Amino acid sequence: MSDCVFCEIVAGRVRAFRVLEDECAVAFLDIRPAAPGHTLVVPRVHARDIWDISDDSHAGVASLTRRVALLLKDVFEPDGVNVRLNSGAAAGQDVFHFHAHVIPRRHDDGLRLTWSSPLAPVAELEQAMRRITERRE
Repeated sequence: MSDCVFCEIVAGRVRAFRVLEDECAVAFLDIRPAAPGHTLVVPRVHARDIWDISDDSHAGVASLTRRVALLLKDVFEPDGVNVRLNSGAAAGQDVFHFHAHVIPRRHDDGLRLTWSSPLAPVAELEQAMRRITERRE
């Protein structure tokens, strides 16, 4: 897709700071990093989001994501790492080419990627599980 910036990066037509790559995926530094070393991992084949990506492409992204996390651990010696996927605008996706964020973390870095939701009532969990089970069967 020529109008997709990540496809252009994969094709080498747009400059990116490539961290790692293989036959399935490409990893490059995020130009708006949440932390030093923040890396994006994208499939070579265009897929809009988690609902659009093939199992094989997703497996390739997952594999390279782990390799990136290991590399960033070695280079930046973080206290932790966030691996994050956003699918759909409501979830914060702003480039509509599937991608994983790999973000090295430090204690007290001030970055807030978590939420604090109240404990769900059992009845709410049971209702959700009923809906899931009905579709699964």
